[in-house]
Amino acid sequence: MVPRLKEKYRKEIIEKIKKEFSYKNSMQVPRLDKIVINMGMGEAIDNKKLLEAAIDEMTLISGQKPIRTKAKKSVASFKVRKGMEIGCKVTLRGDRMYEFLDRFINIALPRVRDFRGVSKDSFDGRGNFAVGIKEQIIFPEIDYDKVEKVHGMDIVICTTAKTDEEAKKLLEYFGMPYSK
Repeated sequence: MVPRLKEKYRKEIIEKIKKEFSYKNSMQVPRLDKIVINMGMGEAIDNKKLLEAAIDEMTLISGQKPIRTKAKKSVASFKVRKGMEIGCKVTLRGDRMYEFLDRFINIALPRVRDFRGVSKDSFDGRGNFAVGIKEQIIFPEIDYDKVEKVHGMDIVICTTAKTDEEAKKLLEYFGMPYSK
């Protein structure tokens, strides 16, 4: 079964962006490349169970097993040594990416407390969009009663857009709720 947002992209979004930016070819239209979800767990230095819990939660959220990230260099003030496991990340592509984006935009974001939309300034100049989330419990897959510690995550949506303006329009057509 084809994900809902992928179908919407093929049937509606390509034509809208093609008209708006006056592209001649539909292959010029920007598309989603990948979504990277990263969870940095500084507390994992003292308590290894927190990292395991974070990995289990990220597996539920993304539908894919994350890889463990290790410290690149030692920082004495944080009690971090090079090679220590301090987080996890997962890269979503294809159908899983569209499924996650659909759940993120339509289910998770509206559940954020005092939500007024995501910032339009979170683009990096090359058409990629990054957003940070303070608590993982906004995702419906997470059982609030089983959560040991509430922690955040970074979500980066990578597109093939050349400019931020194109990427902004692409995500807007997908339904990204921008702040006014």
